[in-house]
Amino acid sequence: MLSNKINQLIAEALKARDEVRLSTLRLLSSAFNYEKIEKRRELDDSEELVVIRKQAKQRKDSIEAYKKAGERGRELREAKELEILQKFLPPEMGEQEIEKIIDEIIKPGMQMGQAISIVKAKAPNADGGIIANMVRQKLEL
Repeated sequence: MLSNKINQLIAEALKARDEVRLSTLRLLSSAFNYEKIEKRRELDDSEELVVIRKQAKQRKDSIEAYKKAGERGRELREAKELEILQKFLPPEMGEQEIEKIIDEIIKPGMQMGQAISIVKAKAPNADGGIIANMVRQKLEL
């Protein structure tokens, strides 16, 4: 389970005095604990990956917000945190692979939300924003 590995990495980051890595891993461990409490059971690997994806998405959103606000220091810290989180995630699917799945499932008259949910189910390692944009483009054609 990833949570055990995260706890080991927290100890290593503490010894190495790597503050960014340590705080990122602690926040991730905390997010795992919140999810465990909410579900009232231990998380399986796929549920842990969902938590990591949520944390990574939060970092991506923060990076964009800091770019707009012109806060370069905070933007760089969020980018480092995102890099740490992405090490735990499988590689994301490329746009060509996503497009192939979209072409397979799109039917005339299909609703956008329905198409997105089907694509997300078939491509769990794909970025939701990219999926939404590609589905929108296909349905508008």
